[in-house]
Amino acid sequence: MADLPFGFSNRDDDDRNRGDEPGGSGANNPFGFGGAGAAGFDPAQLGQMLTSLGQMLSGMGQPGSAQAGPVNYDVAKRLARQQLGSTITPLTPGATSAVTDAAHLAELWLDGATTLPAGATKAVAWTANDWIEETLPTWKRLCDPVAEQISGMWTAQLPEEAKEFAGPMVGMLGQMGGLAFGSQLGQALGQLAKEVLTSTDIGLPLGPSGTAALLPAAISEFSAGLEQPESEILVFLAAREAAHQRLFAHVPWLRQQVLGAVEDYARGIKMDFSSIEQAAQGLDPTALTDPSKLEEILSQGAFEPQTTPEQKQALERLETLLALIEGWVQVVVTDAVGDRLPGAGALAETLRRRRATGGPAEQTFATLVGLELRPRKLREAAALWRRLTTDAGLEMRDGVWAHPDLLPDSDDLDSPAGFIDSVIGGGTTQFDDPLAQLAETEARERDAALREKSDSAPEDGAGPDLGKDSGAS
Repeated sequence: MADLPFGFSNRDDDDRNRGDEPGGSGANNPFGFGGAGAAGFDPAQLGQMLTSLGQMLSGMGQPGSAQAGPVNYDVAKRLARQQLGSTITPLTPGATSAVTDAAHLAELWLDGATTLPAGATKAVAWTANDWIEETLPTWKRLCDPVAEQISGMWTAQLPEEAKEFAGPMVGMLGQMGGLAFGSQLGQALGQLAKEVLTSTDIGLPLGPSGTAALLPAAISEFSAGLEQPESEILVFLAAREAAHQRLFAHVPWLRQQVLGAVEDYARGIKMDFSSIEQAAQGLDPTALTDPSKLEEILSQGAFEPQTTPEQKQALERLETLLALIEGWVQVVVTDAVGDRLPGAGALAETLRRRRATGGPAEQTFATLVGLELRPRKLREAAALWRRLTTDAGLEMRDGVWAHPDLLPDSDDLDSPAGFIDSVIGGGTTQFDDPLAQLAETEARERDAALREKSDSAPEDGAGPDLGKDSGAS
């Protein structure tokens, strides 16, 4: 686990986390404090944080002021918008119209590349602020399990008498924890909002269902370093967004599977409290005032979550799902745009490398949830979908999404021949007709019940014979 949730550190990532921007740090150091010496420290940022802290503390205990849940999302939203500052360019009618036209054109092209119909009921242009507002409900679902798990681990270690005695203090600490989590979430979302290009840019359905969203300002900045015209890049990204929307809209279990894997991973976070106790016993109190010594203590691993077998399973399931989603989208979009966009191949490779190397989006997500959101077997998944398209056709390829049990697993991505043979041989037809499947299941259960009843019934003549024997005796 290269990145850890809500402020846990990892020395292997020091270079990436430290960042090169003046007064700041990388995406995984959302509080913005540097190492020893705090080079480039910005007092204004500290002032904003202290102001937010004062507002939160002053509201404690007042009716309606307590933030429900383990994360203070009011603080998160406020800090995210503060980080964006006044640099947000308002959407122009031209930008909005360009997004609508690009999405419409992309949908027309996608109709010939997949059997799944359009999944988005509307296409919209978002600013970075819009992205924060529209995706926050999904972030709540993803971040709450992490915060609940970490907060609960500390109170769970207290004896029952101590819990009862410390009840009011635990409540206050819970609000303080909510502020801390909200602060880090806000800083991270502010960074992420500057980088994302679409609502599904990191592979998760973050936005509202049925809404295809593109961020024109971020797309313009992304296009500045490429050779293709911005209009072509916009259509290409619109096609990717529309393909994601088709998949998530018409594969009803997929959204739950993806988000559920993230939740399962978060709930599996464990802490080794024995190592924390050992670290605390030999702790020099003066080290708490020395940032370099404190960083050294934290880097020893005592305060880092432990990776559990359940987490490893959830991570493998999530990575495989993300690879399958991204691989399918890549194949479908490639077929849809075809020769219509001469630079489509180069754009696809640019985006693939952006995901594979862990860009700002992946790094920020790792800070929030504690895992690297990276489809490690994207090439293998794309190759599998390509072979299915060629050997089995669009209908059978898209039919694999009919049920989660039909999807290839990680081993199938490494050796796809057997999986492809099973699909061509009819492996995807068993779930095509749910009513027929239900009738077949009921018939099997009925036959089994009849057999069980027949086996338990006494044989002919057994009852009277037993009665006679009993009477004779």
